Amino acid sequence: MTSGVDLGRPHTQTVGSDEDVVRVRQLVRTVAVAAKLSLVDQTKVVTAASELARNTLVYAGGGTVEVSIVDNGRRQGIRILFADSGPGIADLELALTDGYTTGGGLGLGLSGARRLVDEFDIRTAPGQGTRITITKWSR
Repeated sequence: MTSGVDLGRPHTQTVGSDEDVVRVRQLVRTVAVAAKLSLVDQTKVVTAASELARNTLVYAGGGTVEVSIVDNGRRQGIRILFADSGPGIADLELALTDGYTTGGGLGLGLSGARRLVDEFDIRTAPGQGTRITITKWSR
């Protein structure tokens, strides 16, 4: 147990306010340290998580974030699932274009968040919400 977080199981954080986005950042940092990510990789995954949590709040009106430690047999990492029931992303190709942002987050956009992590999977459809899963592995 680190900082009140049971690292042996996935931890879910509801995102419904700016304070919840801060809680997501803190949770991701705690789990990234436990997964033995370097300081640089901790910063990258916390930054990506902050952008995606803010997007969940701003564009979908909120959702949930599930954070867990993963192990592929060679190394540990952190996997984070962002899920919402918002309007979905109408033009995913445009949203994933480098430099595209509507100005609500850190300015990274989805493409910036994708560059900061090792694995990035997004599932969305208009009216169906969005699910984004990111993974960052220890080096």
